[in-house]
Amino acid sequence: MTYQETVSYLFSLLPAYHRVGKPAYKGNLDNTLALDDYFGHPHKNFRTIHVAGTNGKGSVSHMIASVLQESGLHTGLYTSPHLLDFRERIRIDGQMINEEEVVQFVAGHDELIRSLRPSFFELTVALAFDYFARMKIDVAVVEVGMGGRLDSTNIITPELSVITNIGHDHMEFLGDTLVAVAGEKAGIIKERVPVVIGESQPETSDVFLARGEAMGAPVHFADRLFRCILESLPADRVMRGFTLHDLAKGTSAKGETPLGGLAQQKNIQTVAAVAGLLETAFGTGRDHLLKGVAGVVANTGLMGRWQVISQAPLTVCDTGHNREGLEYVIRQIKETPRRSLHMVIGFVNDKDLTSVLPLFPHDATYYFTKASVPRAMDERLLMTEAAGYGLAGSCYPTVRAALDAAQAAAGKEDMIFIGGSTFIVADAL
Repeated sequence: MTYQETVSYLFSLLPAYHRVGKPAYKGNLDNTLALDDYFGHPHKNFRTIHVAGTNGKGSVSHMIASVLQESGLHTGLYTSPHLLDFRERIRIDGQMINEEEVVQFVAGHDELIRSLRPSFFELTVALAFDYFARMKIDVAVVEVGMGGRLDSTNIITPELSVITNIGHDHMEFLGDTLVAVAGEKAGIIKERVPVVIGESQPETSDVFLARGEAMGAPVHFADRLFRCILESLPADRVMRGFTLHDLAKGTSAKGETPLGGLAQQKNIQTVAAVAGLLETAFGTGRDHLLKGVAGVVANTGLMGRWQVISQAPLTVCDTGHNREGLEYVIRQIKETPRRSLHMVIGFVNDKDLTSVLPLFPHDATYYFTKASVPRAMDERLLMTEAAGYGLAGSCYPTVRAALDAAQAAAGKEDMIFIGGSTFIVADAL
């Protein structure tokens, strides 16, 4: 099989959460442990950093990997989902896994795959860990897929655990309160392994402190250690300046980030705390931190975070998709100078629209659409629901059609925003 045939084969054979949702979710680690045993526990051959959280874990994972690369380490990065190519999920020093590696892995273990029938995510984790071990990397940054306690990545014992924040997402699996969600994400905290919590939230901080005490794991809240102040987004919107204050040392440093979103303020604070705790083990000093943050896109290929696609009209996409993530995105949209606003949006079909539609601005023209995945919400249903919140526009069967319509209507001083779902952004890109 070719590479594309191999990926299509996996999608047809194995349930993938990013495509079908709930049927792909497995509330245990049975398949993961079976795969790990079959491949000889490859994750024990390299050191790891484990990253969970509701929002920001993708940006934080990529920035940590970039910092480690700047420190001279042979660095693996496992993330999900992908936007354009499955291989985005598995990188070493920013380079995606080779197509032939994917083909040979699937062909060589097809009998096991057919007999065990793991989920797409479970098999992808096994592929990543096997590849990292064979490539003899120094360290891997491993992003949790969902939750933490029962996530397939949670077989590792990392050097450091990271939980960015807790918000309203996947609550049908993780619990119907923030405390319950925090409990699931706290499941990545291992015995005597330090943990960085990105945001000290009143509802959830005690959950992490209790888990840390029970496991003998030191708990560090990043927002009590560092404060990042973002500068105004420059006219060229390429690099955004920031000042990072070390609250314990009373020192400050200037830096730049190619990630223009407001949410990066807290993400940079989290990465700074991580770099500080890893300095002894990995040599991640301040220079490596600032270079890693500035070079995250070049070093890791990160996409979809307040990504400027074009100018005149300013066209931006962002993968924020739950209430907390969209609050940042929409606040930034409102702060962005422009004449008229055009919003190309779509969601997955299990999205609680009552939690997100009230956030969207009324002074925009909407282009309701759906992504090319089975989970996508019907654009006509979305338009009907959005009308109840005063959001007016038309519906389009594809993201391409919606974007074409927005571009035809927008003037040079207008703004086009594309988002609501990772898969809408993927189709746009």
